[in-house]
Amino acid sequence: MSNELVRCLALTRNFGPILALDRVDLVLEPGKIIGLLGPNGSGKTTLIKILNGLLQPTSGSALINGKTPGPATKKLISYLPDRGYFPEWMKVGDMIDLFGDFYDDFDRVKAEDMCRALQLDLALPIKTLSKGTREKMQLMLVMSRSAQLYLLDEPIAGVDPAARDFIMHTILTNYNESGSVLISTHLISDVEQVLDEAVFLQQGRVVLHESVDSIRERTGKSVDDLFREMFRAGNWEGGNNNAR
Repeated sequence: MSNELVRCLALTRNFGPILALDRVDLVLEPGKIIGLLGPNGSGKTTLIKILNGLLQPTSGSALINGKTPGPATKKLISYLPDRGYFPEWMKVGDMIDLFGDFYDDFDRVKAEDMCRALQLDLALPIKTLSKGTREKMQLMLVMSRSAQLYLLDEPIAGVDPAARDFIMHTILTNYNESGSVLISTHLISDVEQVLDEAVFLQQGRVVLHESVDSIRERTGKSVDDLFREMFRAGNWEGGNNNAR
């Protein structure tokens, strides 16, 4: 297996006059849990959508296992968006059936085991689920695949601290360990304990990409403390509030 799972070269994305990603150079290796960390509006979701083939770069390139994001990379990627997209009339069990039909690498036994652990009733319609339970359902579906790259966009936003811990445990114990997990979040303290590497995004630029152990040894700080120091009001130059 190549030691490059993701390669971005001068990756740039504009939305009209808004510069969401600014010449991003980034290499991610397999077998890692990586935090994509930045304030709201720093470009995290834009980067994830480009890697997933949902957006096209304005310039530069992104490659997944040497391939441009598109139909050829869909089977390599398991994607958790920051918003729900399932029809509300469907039931939890219907979604398991759908993913089982659609993805060759979907593990129904794992999905049903996760449903029991997450206390998800297969017979419940999606429209009856709370926001937090819907997020658990989406996570169950995404993590039941044996993908090479899991793209998780804000998987713990909007849920209570106890649910965050449970979600992080679910991610840690269910991903394909020969692949990598890219977790986008601004809630650093809740994910830091599971991360191998951290990528800091600021105004659409990568300002830090380093192993978590190296950050702690080099700075004497936790990733969360370093993040707060770099992005506190005095250092954060306002960002690009319209970036995504």
